[in-house]
Amino acid sequence: MSEQGYYAPHSGHPGQRELLTGRSVFTEAYAVIPRGVMRDIVVSHLPHWYRTRAWILARPLSGFAETFAQYTVEVAPGGGSERPEPDGEVEAVLFVLEGRMQLDLPGTTHRMTAGGYAYLPPGCPWKLRNTANTPLRFHWIRKRYEPVGGLDIPEPLLTSDRQVAPEPMPDSEGRWLTTRFVDPAAMRHDMQVNIVTLLPGAAIPFTETHVMEHGIYVLEGKAVYRLNRDWVEVEAGDFPWLRAFCPQACYAGGPGPFRYLLYRDVNRHPRFPPLVPATAPG
Repeated sequence: MSEQGYYAPHSGHPGQRELLTGRSVFTEAYAVIPRGVMRDIVVSHLPHWYRTRAWILARPLSGFAETFAQYTVEVAPGGGSERPEPDGEVEAVLFVLEGRMQLDLPGTTHRMTAGGYAYLPPGCPWKLRNTANTPLRFHWIRKRYEPVGGLDIPEPLLTSDRQVAPEPMPDSEGRWLTTRFVDPAAMRHDMQVNIVTLLPGAAIPFTETHVMEHGIYVLEGKAVYRLNRDWVEVEAGDFPWLRAFCPQACYAGGPGPFRYLLYRDVNRHPRFPPLVPATAPG
């Protein structure tokens, strides 16, 4: 755990005497990647990143969740990238789990610690370094930006979990809260990455069924989720991954708050596949 209570994966493998049965599941409606499978054997190494490795938790899959990719990234001291983003049409959110990040944008340098949040629009050059003597661990969420005529591309946004007050959800007695880093009514943004907090015993008290895809990284605590027809236990470090219209609800198991980093795609019409020209007979 970081000093803020955010869980981040670490190195190593289970011992040879441990059972191999785990909680991993992949269905037609959802997947759950538990923290225990984020081990050395499944890390990815990325072009133009040095002293860095990543657990790729989600990527677009045809017929499943198609809008985003999500990584947990670990950067050793002195590591980072001068060319982190390979696609000029992709926007990103960075959220720091532990350690210290130096984020360079045109004309400015930002130093971020646990809870730090950065939105980086498409086409924005950025560089990242770990200037501390301990590892840096953060989430990197990537999405191809969907431009709309008459709407400008958003500017970069730097803030943190400490700076944004969580808002209680309606009729929740203040026990279900959302930390919104971007105004939900800001039509220039086509994705949101929020933090949801449920106090012990609180619930999302109905089965949400909606068009938004979700990546749900559990920052702290534990809960029981209703996913499609199943009840699934989750804890800090787990990653549930939901396609559009997967029914979902949960209640917090205590003894402390249940908090998770939530990705969802928003503020755009559904896309249609391109028309295939009819083939002339004969």
